[in-house]
Amino acid sequence: MSNADLPSYHQVLDLPVLHEGDVTPDFIDANGHMNIRHYLDAGAFAADVLLRRIGVDDAYRASRRRGVFTAEHHIRYFTEMHAGGRFSAHTAFVARSAKAGHLLSFILDREHERLSCTVEIIVVAVDLETRRPADFPDDIAGRIDEHVAEATRLAWPLPLSGAMGIRSRA
Repeated sequence: MSNADLPSYHQVLDLPVLHEGDVTPDFIDANGHMNIRHYLDAGAFAADVLLRRIGVDDAYRASRRRGVFTAEHHIRYFTEMHAGGRFSAHTAFVARSAKAGHLLSFILDREHERLSCTVEIIVVAVDLETRRPADFPDDIAGRIDEHVAEATRLAWPLPLSGAMGIRSRA
């Protein structure tokens, strides 16, 4: 996928802001730009906000003894971010199976109005007692499906890496 195939800054704004922040001097690495861990943190944080809105929150973990574990990440960088800049993170739910979910977070450079990075994430629903994969409960699965449907209605294609996704079982 070339940068020409990426959504525009304004298209990504179709998704709600789930996290915002400043690029502070401590975010900068030896190359003079924001370090990888801060892109990952912003994308993962926004995905967690979305999961909490869906109902995968502290109460869910405490009462149902269920949660999600991250199984895989894929990060793509398009532009550098520097100290003094501002960013926002926006996440879409791409797909779901009985036990796994595929999310895509976008990190926007708010100062220069451009897409800086995407963070793709696969989460697996787990039983916190057995620490093994378990089906999403029906109510959570239904809310995820609503978000997947919203993502399919976007007027632009999600720029998936193709390196990961929901695996189907034969």
